[in-house]
Amino acid sequence: MATASIALAPHRGSLIIRHRSRQLAGAIWRLLAAFVPVFLLGSFFTFLLGSISGLNPAPLQLGDGASLSAVHALEQKWGLTRPFFDQYFTWLGHVLSGNLGRSWANNNPVSTLLEGRAIITLSAAGLALLIGIVFGFALGALAARFQNTWVDRLVTILSATISTLPPFIVGVVLIDLFATSLHLLPAAGYVSMSQGFGQWFSHIILPAVALSFDTVADVARQLRIGLVSAKRQHYVTGAVVRGLSGRRVFWVHTLRNAIGPSIAVLGLKFPALLGGAVVTESIFQLSGYGQFATQAAVQGDVPSVQAVLVVAVILVVIFNMVVNIILNALIPSASRGT
Repeated sequence: MATASIALAPHRGSLIIRHRSRQLAGAIWRLLAAFVPVFLLGSFFTFLLGSISGLNPAPLQLGDGASLSAVHALEQKWGLTRPFFDQYFTWLGHVLSGNLGRSWANNNPVSTLLEGRAIITLSAAGLALLIGIVFGFALGALAARFQNTWVDRLVTILSATISTLPPFIVGVVLIDLFATSLHLLPAAGYVSMSQGFGQWFSHIILPAVALSFDTVADVARQLRIGLVSAKRQHYVTGAVVRGLSGRRVFWVHTLRNAIGPSIAVLGLKFPALLGGAVVTESIFQLSGYGQFATQAAVQGDVPSVQAVLVVAVILVVIFNMVVNIILNALIPSASRGT
């Protein structure tokens, strides 16, 4: 009987793995089914805003003194005289094929104009997200480990303080300290990673830190609450009673079941990081996504503004899908609620 039990153990393990894989695949399909309508609604309202603005390319391409016939001819050329839904579905088809249209300001493909700028913004936002994860998890774990001590109170006060600091104030302070006073880092500008990681990092670290404070604070708070709650659960107590090592109890039983809210909050923080880039880029003189969006809006360049918005929708939808997939992979119970 013992031999039979040993022989059945690998088979049982493979069944569990296959069941978990099917469960995760089902969760991914449900996520896709949920996020596709989100993207479609986001794209629809993005296009609708451009349509109801009443703007056209005439002021940018013909000047304010253009005749009505010239304006009408230009509107026909850009397809603005066609029915709304005809314009929308044509535009959506182009977006899905990677064509974001042409700028009214210079007639260049918007995808080309956005490509380099998006890399700048994603560099700052991505590094800010990484800083938020690393330091947020470290502070949250530290506060939970020394619960109700001066360490816990210090982390709580620090998290509450940095969460109230706007990125533009943090950015100005960082420039004054690290660029002006200590001369350790450049105050402004951007260097591509192709010119060397060190150069790229030295130019992007200050904007990333300025953007990261709120993420660090929220991740730390959520992880601290999750860990404190998980430590009180019966499965953690049972693991300790069975004599498992403290490291195994923490990584396998406590952290895995406490990490969910911290990961979920990252899905909410990513749009905020993209939005905060508008102000941060102006402080650090980065010609990124936010600056491009601001210039396009001021000019009345509707195709460029629509492209910026729809790309933001796509990025947020994809990032939240990744967050949900990670949650489903780490926490089996999450897939049942998807």
